[in-house]
Amino acid sequence: MPTRRTTRKAPNPLVAALVYDGLCGFEFACAAEVFGLPRPELRSPWYRFETCAAERGPLRGAHGMRMVADAGLERLVEAGTIIIPGWKGIDAPVPARVLDALREAHARGARLLSICSGAFVLAATGLLDGRRAATHWRYAETLQRKYPRIAVDPAVLYVDEGQLLTSAGSAAGLDLCLHLVRRDHGPDIANQVARRLVIPPHRDGGQAQFVERPVAKREADPLSRVMDTMLRRLARPQPIAELAALAAMSERSFMRHFRQATGTSPVHWLIGARVDRARELLESSTLSIDAIAGQCGFGSAITLRHHFRRKLAISPAAYRSRFAQTRRG
Repeated sequence: MPTRRTTRKAPNPLVAALVYDGLCGFEFACAAEVFGLPRPELRSPWYRFETCAAERGPLRGAHGMRMVADAGLERLVEAGTIIIPGWKGIDAPVPARVLDALREAHARGARLLSICSGAFVLAATGLLDGRRAATHWRYAETLQRKYPRIAVDPAVLYVDEGQLLTSAGSAAGLDLCLHLVRRDHGPDIANQVARRLVIPPHRDGGQAQFVERPVAKREADPLSRVMDTMLRRLARPQPIAELAALAAMSERSFMRHFRQATGTSPVHWLIGARVDRARELLESSTLSIDAIAGQCGFGSAITLRHHFRRKLAISPAAYRSRFAQTRRG
C-alpha cells in the first residue's frame, strides 16, 4: 500500500530558556544549539528561541560569560516550551516569582523542560509531585530526599511526562532536546538535526524512547567483523558456537572477549540490535508487527512485544503510533 510522509508542527514554536545569574553554560548551549540555530536545510517551520530572566541587567555565567536576556518573566506567558538549563545550585532557593511564572505557564499548556540541576526548579513548583523525574546521578539522592513525592529515576537519560520533561546531567540535555524535536517534527527531522550535531539520534540508556545498544570499546576491534555479521543476519538464528567460530575463538573465550568489549553478552547485544531494527521499521514502514518480528529475528509478534516492552517500556504499536514517519494512504 502506498505511503506518504506527514509534516508535523510544534504546537507553539516559541522556546524560552530561563537564564539566571550563574548560568550553567553547557546546559544552556544544548538548548540554544538545538532550538536556536537556524535550520533552513530542513525546509520545515522551526522554533523561535528567546531568553528570559527574573533578574535585571547583565547576567554572569561560567568562565567569564556575560548575557543580557531578551525579556523578563512576562515573556514566558507566550512560550510553548520553557527550558530550565540547570540552576545556580541544588540548594539555591528559587525566587517565588519564577515558580509562579512556571506554574502559570504550565496551567495554560506550556511544556516545561529541565536539564541537569534544573530539575530542582521544577520540583520546587510542585508540578513534579507524583511523577517520574531525572537529574544528574550525583543529585538524584538529594532530589529524592528533598522532594519525596517525586519518583526520581537515577538510571535514565531523560523522562518524558508529557508537559514535564527532565533530563540527567549535561550532555543528556541534548538527548532530551532531540527527543522533543522528535515529538514535534518526527524522527526524520530529529535524525537530520542529530547528524548536524554529530551525535547519535539514540544513545545508550534507559527511558521509553531509548534503545539499549552498547557501543564497542577499542578492545572490540577483533570482534567487529563478527558484530557486523550479526547485524546483517538479524533474521537468522545465531548460535554462540557459530559466532565463536567466526571469531576464531573457543566459545568461552568468545563470550569473555565480547563482554569485555561491549559490557554485555552476545545474546543481550543481539536482542538490543533486533529491538533497534524493529524500532526503525516501526518508524519508517507500514509492515505488520508480525512481519517486523520475522525480519528482526524474533520469530513471532509475541516475542517482539516482550523484548520491545522490556527494553523500551512501551509496546511496538504504541511506539509506532507516536513516532511513525509514514501513514497509510
